[in-house]
Amino acid sequence: MSVETINTLVVGGGQAGVAMSENLSALSIPHIVLERGRIAERWRSERWDSLVANGPAWHDRFPSLKFDDVTPDTFPPKERMAKYFEDYATLLKAPIRTGVAVTHVKRNEGRPGFTVTTSDGGVIEAMNVIAATGPFQTPSYPRIVPESAGIQQLHSSAYKNPSQLADGAVLVVGAGASGSQIADELNKAGKKVYLSVGEHYRPPRSYRQRDYCWWLAALGKWDEVKVKPKKEHVAFAVSGYEGGKTIDFRKLAHSGITLVGITRAYVGGVMTFDEGLGKNIAQGDADYFDVLREADEYIIRNGLDLPPEPDAWVIPADPDSLTHPILSLDLAKAGITTILWATGFKYDFNWLDVAAFDDKGDPLQKRGISAEKGIYFLGLPNLTNRSSSFIWGVWHDAKYIADHIWVQQDYLAYDKA
Repeated sequence: MSVETINTLVVGGGQAGVAMSENLSALSIPHIVLERGRIAERWRSERWDSLVANGPAWHDRFPSLKFDDVTPDTFPPKERMAKYFEDYATLLKAPIRTGVAVTHVKRNEGRPGFTVTTSDGGVIEAMNVIAATGPFQTPSYPRIVPESAGIQQLHSSAYKNPSQLADGAVLVVGAGASGSQIADELNKAGKKVYLSVGEHYRPPRSYRQRDYCWWLAALGKWDEVKVKPKKEHVAFAVSGYEGGKTIDFRKLAHSGITLVGITRAYVGGVMTFDEGLGKNIAQGDADYFDVLREADEYIIRNGLDLPPEPDAWVIPADPDSLTHPILSLDLAKAGITTILWATGFKYDFNWLDVAAFDDKGDPLQKRGISAEKGIYFLGLPNLTNRSSSFIWGVWHDAKYIADHIWVQQDYLAYDKA
């Protein structure tokens, strides 16, 4: 069997893989990108029909290519985002091979590099392997409702549109960007919707004529130098849905959605919820007002001419589901026939047979450089900072990793003679 050799193999042809290819090419580092499906496959087939980018077009892009058919403040739909990355790869002439999955990576014995096997039966030897598969790998949700319950269960990655769901009410579990948008869409489609709200970070979508992406940079929140320590896995409740608007759970409730607390258990047809709904909503409000206060202070300090926005400080009255929280729900009596789990994802690096993980199975890395020399990670949340899993942030992380590979080549090539 012939073995192909390459300096660097990039696994994944989404935003992380395309960004990595550009930065490797800039340093003339020979590489191949392998993508199991199509370029930006998850944007194409693993998201719902109405999904849009979470940031405006001026922000959610790479440095070398602007959107040519949408205005800067537009939130591009998912099909346009997939085309953007495909166009970018074409612009770069990126060496991306689609329809090829990596099945196994193992360090070579007695010599540097790794042996990689692929789904097409190919074998590649690479000095470096970059896992650019991103954070959205395997759908994650608690298996607390048995199939025998006769309830349709769907993860947000498999949801497309309201017509996909069975007749009846819906319980949406998870109230980050995905869950809140899907709940709103289902409610507007005429579904009776219950939305399970847990801990979340709820900033304004925009304030005083600036999008939150702009405020993240102005207030230093991308780099997290001065922000308070935060809990891991807290949902980020902001969305570009319907042109971009601040997620307000009270407004969602007043529109007909019933709020419930964190989903805890299912016994005999009854779902139970935590008592902390009010506390979590209040914390989301506090985070929201913190941004407004910091923004106002920044505007004064820098003498900016940005008009006040008094309406942003107005919070709607508490809905009944907040003042009288539901702690248990008989799903049949409530007419709930579908549970939609918007509970995120977990990593799946079972193809990486290397010493690059901690005892929990999470990547053991610093700025994408792993504990296993020659193995790198890209696109993971907080890889470098808060921006690492966002489009513009992953590009800069890719540059750092490419620079590191280039420097390591010099070390390896050193010959005292």
